[in-house]
This record gives sequence, C-alpha cells and structure tokens, in this order.
Amino acid sequence: MPLPASQTSPGDGIAAVLDAANRVILGKDTQVRLALACLLARGHLLIEDLPGVGKTTLAHTLARLLGLDFQRIQFTSDMLPADILGVSIFDREHADFRFLPGPIFTQVVLADEINRATPKTQSALLEAMEEHQVTAEGITRPLPEPFFVIATQNPAHQVGTFPLPESQLDRFLLRLELGYPDSRAERALLESGGRRSQVAALTPCLTPPALAGFQDEVERVHAAPPLLDYVQALVEASRRAPAFRHGLSPRAALALLAVSRAWAYLAGRRQVLPEDVQAVWPALACHRLPLAQGSGHASPEEALALLRGVALP
Repeated sequence: MPLPASQTSPGDGIAAVLDAANRVILGKDTQVRLALACLLARGHLLIEDLPGVGKTTLAHTLARLLGLDFQRIQFTSDMLPADILGVSIFDREHADFRFLPGPIFTQVVLADEINRATPKTQSALLEAMEEHQVTAEGITRPLPEPFFVIATQNPAHQVGTFPLPESQLDRFLLRLELGYPDSRAERALLESGGRRSQVAALTPCLTPPALAGFQDEVERVHAAPPLLDYVQALVEASRRAPAFRHGLSPRAALALLAVSRAWAYLAGRRQVLPEDVQAVWPALACHRLPLAQGSGHASPEEALALLRGVALP
C-alpha cells in the first residue's frame, strides 16, 4: 500500500545521513544521494573513477553514518574466491573442520578495485549480491542484513584490469562516477589536510532496524499506471536503439522502478514522478547498455539522448 498522506519528507535519520555525508564528500550532492537511494532500494553500487577521487571515503562514510558493520576487500590479481567467502580449517581440539567466514560476511562490503581480480574471483560475489547468501564447500550460509556491496573499479584502460562481465555488471543497481572536485571543494580539502580524521569522528545517524524500516517505506512509494507506462517505454526504446547491442532486461526495468521510488522518497514524496525516473536513469542504464560498435557501454550523454526521445506520460 502507498505511504500515508502524512509522509511528506524522508525520516529524520535519513535526512541527517545526507547532511553529514555532504559535509565529508564535498560538492558531490547528487552522487551521495544516488548512493543512498541505491541502498534504500536494496541494491548494490559500482563506482568507476580514477584512484584518489574519494570512492573509498564515500563507502566508509555511509557505513559509519548508517551504523553498519564495514569491511574493505582490496582486490588483486592473485586473490582467490576463498579469500572473500571464507575457508574451513581443521580444529585439532574438536577433531573437526571449522568454517572461518571471509570478509563478505558483513553489512557493508567495500570491494575495492574489483576489476583487478580475475573473473573467477569476481564471480564469487555473484551469489552473495543476488541471493544474500554464500555457498562454500557445499553449505549455504546467510549473509547479514542489510547487505550492501560498494565496488570500485579503475577505468578499463589502466594496466592490470579485467573487465566485469555483463552478468556481474547487472548485479549493480547503479554505477557512478565521482569526478574531480570543484575548486571550492578541493580548496577545503587542501586546507583540512584530508578527510580521514573527519570520517573517523562520524557517529551513526541510524540503526540497522531503522534503516530496514526506511527500506520498507520506500517499497510502498506509489507508482501510478502512467508512470509504469513511462518506464516500459524507456525500456522498449533501449531495445530498439541501434546504438546498443541489446537493451534493458525486465530485471533492469524492476531496478529502474525501485531506485526511482527511493529517489522520490528522498525528495519527500510518496509518489514517483517522471523526474525521479529521469534523475536516476543514467546511473542505472549506462552500464547495462553495451555499444553495438566496439567495446564499452553507453555514456551518460548517449543514455540521456535515448531518454529525451521518449515522450513523457
């Protein structure tokens, strides 16, 4: 059922998270809001950009403000799936094998430079991201809730990278680029000497149960039939566009609706509007639209050109 009419703004805790995060990640209001919308929609986030622009800082900031357990996994070319999932060791005292959980067993996982690992290791995340569980040595183990993966990757032209396959990319609800800070934000960064101490001093604005409550509220944000027509029209247009090897899948359509609900909720609305869909469209669509010619995926400009070709409801 839709949210009650009295719901005209996001919860105080969510507003506090946005405010505090924007005091750490300067000049990136849209990216911070998209990252939080991704979590509220129960998705996972991929951040692609150059080293040193704040990808790790954003992940650590959100984890601390949301009161969630946090683990960082530095991906390398020699990493094995067991390094992520865990391994069984022989316990001499009990004369039996004991499973030691890997770093994936936490609420917020920062998969740093994920495309420096081999495809075999990258695929170890697939079940975890989709099913919120891990199967190791024939035993399936649930992951904690909420479970949120923030993966960073370096641009594909850098040395020592393994491109993520389409099936892996599709597990990420949104893909972002942070970009360089503007001159004002960079000056503040230079004057403060960095953001490490500021992140360490952050205190939680939410508890995990409160976050789960907000995620439930997001699912009840109303999407009227004309809005669903608009989502379907966008998806259909992506499938007809000759610029792309293939268009968006039904799962991508569901993802677009889910994150549009989260964006509307953060704006204090209880109904999704076309501008909510438009706001999240590039971050949702680009990494799901492979170019028909050559390698790579749609740019934000190409995704927006497709968007502009679809009539509003």
